[in-house]
Amino acid sequence: MAIRKLDTHETDSRKSITIKTDPNRIDPLKLKLGKHPARHDPRTLLLASYATPALPAPPAKLNLATKVKNQWGMMDNEQLGDCTCAAAGHLIMEWTANAQSKMVTPPDSDIVAAYSAITGYNPTTGANDNGAVELDVLNYWRQQGIAGHKIEAFVALEPSNHTHIMDAVWIFGGCYIGVALPKSAQHQTSTKQVWSVPPQGTGGDGAPGSWGGHAVPVVAYDSRGLTVVTWGALQTMTWGFWAAYCDEAYAILSPDFLKQKGGQTVAPNGFNIKQLQEDLTDLK
Repeated sequence: MAIRKLDTHETDSRKSITIKTDPNRIDPLKLKLGKHPARHDPRTLLLASYATPALPAPPAKLNLATKVKNQWGMMDNEQLGDCTCAAAGHLIMEWTANAQSKMVTPPDSDIVAAYSAITGYNPTTGANDNGAVELDVLNYWRQQGIAGHKIEAFVALEPSNHTHIMDAVWIFGGCYIGVALPKSAQHQTSTKQVWSVPPQGTGGDGAPGSWGGHAVPVVAYDSRGLTVVTWGALQTMTWGFWAAYCDEAYAILSPDFLKQKGGQTVAPNGFNIKQLQEDLTDLK
């Protein structure tokens, strides 16, 4: 019996089909990370040392992102591993939107300049685009400033303490955190889903850091999770995801958000900012 050769040429009907890409999907492999593994300094001040018994409980939910009416912007984090500095820029936007008469959006060039000064990145040649340590960024931000904005202090939060995260957003207007992202978060990012721990847990593609380290600011929270700013957009994560993958978190005292009264920084009653500022002098 003769064997008929299969015709593999495209038919006319096949030619009429156009495969369209989904404009809502994000290619996670085209996004940059850039946070180095957490480095903890025993001299870093701790939030727990300043939250006095008089401090009221934080609100059950809070969203500080609603005042930001402009686009968040990538701050070059789609091209460079400058997430640690982009997170600082996004906090400056959110702080000034909530507490100042006009929101400040740091230019990408200022964010890249800070990244360059901290890491040795060369914007001309592209050399040394290797990311940064959050602690180095925080110290530079306090001593030199980023985009013309200096912070007064930063304090480390207790790991896995929900109240600390809520306090940081409520009192200080946000929280600067680092996450060791798993590969499973790539698909969730691509399809704009909530970051959550995969069904198989923290092994395999769910392993902490299997995608890489990333720095993001927390700008909202509720009973179900947290909202951060990343790659120019808001991204939610469950509390379980935060507990599994957050490897460092800081509350930041910034004059962009905390009010000044009589030359003193004012915060919700019960938080000992005066003692924090006095202790800070020992680190200068």
